Amino acid sequence: MASIERTAYPQFKRNPVVRELVAAYTPTDAEVAFVAEYTRQPAHRLTLTILLKTFQRLGYFPVLDEVPPAVVRHIRSALKLRVQVKPANLANASRYRYYRRIRQFLQVRAYSDGGLKIAARAVYEAAAVMDNPADLINVAIEQLVRDRVELPAFSTLDRLTRRIRSLVNGHYFAQIEARLTIDEKQRLEGLLHVEQGRQKSPLHAIKRLPKRSSLQHFQELIDHIAELGELVGSEVHLAGIREVKRKHFAAEARALDASELRKFRPGKRYAVLVCLIHRARVQTRDDLAEMFIKRMGNIHNRGREELERLRARYREKTEAIVATMSDVVRVLDHHRGDTEAGREIRRLVNAHGGVQTLQADCNAIAAHSGDNHLPLLWPFYKSHRSTILRMVRRLDLASTTEDRSLIDAIELILTQERSRSHWLDEAVDLAFTTQLWRKTIVHRTEVGGEERIHRRLFEVCVFSSLANELKSGDVAVRGSETYADYREQLLPWEQCEPLLEDYCKQVGLPATAVGFVNALQSRLTQVAELTDQGYLENGQVVIGEDGIPVLKRSKAKEMSCGARALETAVLDRMRERSVIEILCDVAHWTRWPRHFGPLSGSDAKIEQPTERYVLTAFTYGCNLGPAQAARHLRGAVSAHMLSFVNRRHVDANKLAAACRDIINSYAGLQLPKCWGDGKSAAADGTKYDLYDQNLLASYHIRYGGYGGIAYHHVSDTYVALFSHFIPCGVWEAVYIIDGLLKNTSDIQPDTVHADTQGQSLPVFGLSHLLGIQLMPRIRNWCEYKFFRPMRTFVTNTSMHCSGTLSTGI
Repeated sequence: MASIERTAYPQFKRNPVVRELVAAYTPTDAEVAFVAEYTRQPAHRLTLTILLKTFQRLGYFPVLDEVPPAVVRHIRSALKLRVQVKPANLANASRYRYYRRIRQFLQVRAYSDGGLKIAARAVYEAAAVMDNPADLINVAIEQLVRDRVELPAFSTLDRLTRRIRSLVNGHYFAQIEARLTIDEKQRLEGLLHVEQGRQKSPLHAIKRLPKRSSLQHFQELIDHIAELGELVGSEVHLAGIREVKRKHFAAEARALDASELRKFRPGKRYAVLVCLIHRARVQTRDDLAEMFIKRMGNIHNRGREELERLRARYREKTEAIVATMSDVVRVLDHHRGDTEAGREIRRLVNAHGGVQTLQADCNAIAAHSGDNHLPLLWPFYKSHRSTILRMVRRLDLASTTEDRSLIDAIELILTQERSRSHWLDEAVDLAFTTQLWRKTIVHRTEVGGEERIHRRLFEVCVFSSLANELKSGDVAVRGSETYADYREQLLPWEQCEPLLEDYCKQVGLPATAVGFVNALQSRLTQVAELTDQGYLENGQVVIGEDGIPVLKRSKAKEMSCGARALETAVLDRMRERSVIEILCDVAHWTRWPRHFGPLSGSDAKIEQPTERYVLTAFTYGCNLGPAQAARHLRGAVSAHMLSFVNRRHVDANKLAAACRDIINSYAGLQLPKCWGDGKSAAADGTKYDLYDQNLLASYHIRYGGYGGIAYHHVSDTYVALFSHFIPCGVWEAVYIIDGLLKNTSDIQPDTVHADTQGQSLPVFGLSHLLGIQLMPRIRNWCEYKFFRPMRTFVTNTSMHCSGTLSTGI
């Protein structure tokens, strides 16, 4: 049975506050007249009013004894009845008569009047895209409320959803089983049995996570996806099943071990295993693309390091050549005759090794004098070549643009994999390359000046471009998730166009191109004029005679005596509490543990689930780990009990839902409103040490060591709204918008402050279109050009900022 706390089934609050009582349980004049029409005695008036208001609040008729005393007192006071008046004990006939009259007054149908069909139809349609019983119950509740039908008992909805969910899932299981051959079923059964001489079943290999980026692990990933491809062709067997259901079945198989899966019915066992293999293939394709990008980045880093080593190696030769040139200039200055000067210069050149030696040194220095490290990449790429070619054959790459030049170049490389020639024989479209790469790979023959392409460097160029275009989304990996074709998630423009006007009104943008440009120009003009008018009063910015603005350092304000006294008083009165005690209190107030539970959505079968969930949150939230936590808790719970709850009852979505409950409860408090209104947030990242053998961990140059960045969005009310782990070294601005879009709490900021990592031109543009005001700290801001809002914007000598403005936009 699903837990009622995880659903939207209406219930009485334990301790309703006064404003909630007034808003939900105060009868109107029409309702008072309705009650007076059908009752005479005060006790019956009170009873009918309680039934009416609680039905409006809950959607069903509660047992009178379960109505909170605070609700009864409020309704009695609103009816101006004496304190001695108690709700009447109604006979069945009177109670049912009251029920009918309340339904007629509110124009609501009884559940017996077609409610079962309405709820069953809604649950059946939702069961194709949902699996959690609590979500299905919420769908039924929403549909019944929309159709103005009385809600049945929670147990009725629970039985209905469990029955329909079982039928829908059973249909999917039978469908998948019917598509499997006998040989495929045997291979699936073999995944659950430990072979002789081994300690783990083949199922463990399917569940394994990728390790850190290295050539060996790169090869292991390719072997892994090859092994997955030999098991079952999941795309055919899962046709017609939504991706949400596939993910749920796969998550169920991932959470259980082989012995538990063997207890399933054959149809369900085959289905969850096929879904697990399907999701493993999707994830492995993503991991392959991610590791390929990191390996190409590593190759380029080693090329840059080699360039620096060569520069250091040739530094002495550079100094020798400069000294030789200085001697030549001195000779020319001393000898006026060309003959004597030439003879002396030849003697100097021979003394420094001769013409050929100096020419070779000059060529070597010239080859590495710039910042072009591309010619040096082949030795570092060569060890990866066979592995990368295997990867390209395994992945189905597709261009997301009309430009197919990169895909054609990859196909050409595969056809000439065993070629020994230094030059390409075929003409190649180099539209995907950069100017620097063209300069590196294209050479001209000494005779005729024909262009030729260096085959080896061309291959490095192609896969370097592939890594860049995978990151930008210009190339997609079919069958992946992170690197899938983003166009498949976009709505056709014909469907977007009718929504454009409403969206623009919602975010405050004009709906036409001309209006959009005019609004931006008007806003920029207004900001320029206000900035100029407030220049004299602004003591932080000073514009020099050269027109360059200088920003002064802000001085910290000293804490006032009153603030110190307040801080002392707060610390004196604040009791010291342990973290576990705080977690228990918050769990009691917000009921966040209700989101944790088995993947099936049923109630937890473990003993004392709330206490176990609190201890698990403490264990993993404080980075203790189950073994250390169990040791410090001194036998209250074992390490296996903690890890079991974390593996079977907790996932990222459930954690996000629990955090949302805490944030929403926090937002309803009065004290945080003194700090901010929730319209602003700050985004920043913090490095954490991570387990070394995972694909997310990378080396952080500034802080040193391997780890990941925990990227947080913190509201001006001092509560974290969103957290996300990202690799070290990425530009954090990419994740700023994600944090706001994925924030589903009641606190919805529209202004984001960040450090220089939040500065990004594309993110600025997207933020404006999404109605978000991005305010990062600008790096080297005084070196940027300040444009006029428009070309016709006129400045005069009275403007203080006129010297800083260049041409118009």
